[in-house]
Amino acid sequence: MTEITCRPYAKSDEDAVIAHIVGIQQGEFAVPVTAEEQPDLHAVAEVYQSGTGGFWVAEMDGRIVGTIGLIGFGANEGALRKMFVAAHARGRELGVAARLLDILIAHARAKGIVGITLGTLAKLHAAIRFYEKNGFVPVAPEELPEGFPRMAVDTHFYRLELA
Repeated sequence: MTEITCRPYAKSDEDAVIAHIVGIQQGEFAVPVTAEEQPDLHAVAEVYQSGTGGFWVAEMDGRIVGTIGLIGFGANEGALRKMFVAAHARGRELGVAARLLDILIAHARAKGIVGITLGTLAKLHAAIRFYEKNGFVPVAPEELPEGFPRMAVDTHFYRLELA
């Protein structure tokens, strides 16, 4: 059985996390975005691991196969960001995405966050199914919480109420 380890991000993970995320964005989903266009990837501690936020990685055989981030904003709100799981590590069998999401939700509850909002792209069908299966409901752009750190590329938004 392959062992998956989920843990908080460390600065020493930076290069591997960037390669993981950008590789999936560009290689698998043909999203024309570079690491330079995502300055948060070079400032994980400052952007994610401050206030009520957090950032976690999943490792398998010593390699990062999953990431998830939470940005705290507004009045006890959280934004889910950078959830990427390597193709070979996806699915119910290994449960990488579910474990990362469980860690993020437990952290958010412990920090008093009342709702988690995320933005995604319409073409990411499997991701959307995963979020919906885990209780996220669609939200219209005009109903996004005040201060939500919206990404220009996102077209679809989802929210999970924790309160």
